[in-house]
Amino acid sequence: MSLADVLASHPFFDSLSEYERAFLAQHALLRILSKEEYLAAQGDHWPYLFLVVEGELEAVKVSAEGRSLIVTTFARGDIFWGPAFFETDLSLPVSLEANQPTTVALWSRSSLDPLLAKGGIGWALARLMLQYMWRANVLLERLVFQPVTARLARLLLDHFQSTASPTLPRTLTLDDMAARIGTTREVVCRTLYDLADRHIIDVTRTELVLMDRDSLVKLAEGT
Repeated sequence: MSLADVLASHPFFDSLSEYERAFLAQHALLRILSKEEYLAAQGDHWPYLFLVVEGELEAVKVSAEGRSLIVTTFARGDIFWGPAFFETDLSLPVSLEANQPTTVALWSRSSLDPLLAKGGIGWALARLMLQYMWRANVLLERLVFQPVTARLARLLLDHFQSTASPTLPRTLTLDDMAARIGTTREVVCRTLYDLADRHIIDVTRTELVLMDRDSLVKLAEGT
């Protein structure tokens, strides 16, 4: 499928005219990233809007102490931008890293000025920004108000649901889990084995097995 076809079938771009979508396809820069390759690094002044065409990007925040937090994951069809796309002095607060082979379409702010001046794509971006603000609010509430056990339970549930199987291969390392729920690998390890002691999951060297879904749901909901 060509980029023009991707844009034509994407709900973000469906309000644009055929000419505007053709303009976007013509001015896009395609980047093909290998797993663990960065699209942009935390602290960069990066004035681009991006669309994930294939694969996934993780937004990773690294603290001064070197701890990592995966703030969100951008999957196929997701759109986002660097702060410098709107304000040139603002730096990127996260790194954008491919967690699998990924293709991304990029547009610089300068290349989109003719469309932004017309207002249509600007309004679409404003609506999208509201959606992301809501997602960020949910993430913040979980990190601030939910204990680690609840955050880990939610992470495990999401992965069990994505596989539609009670058995989950241990493709996520302890560090991966810690980065996704805002804690350390040691805390994740202790919490996993606490769940195993309570017969909610079974932990082996190669997989996690869901033993008691109802209990895991209650933990995830904080009940």
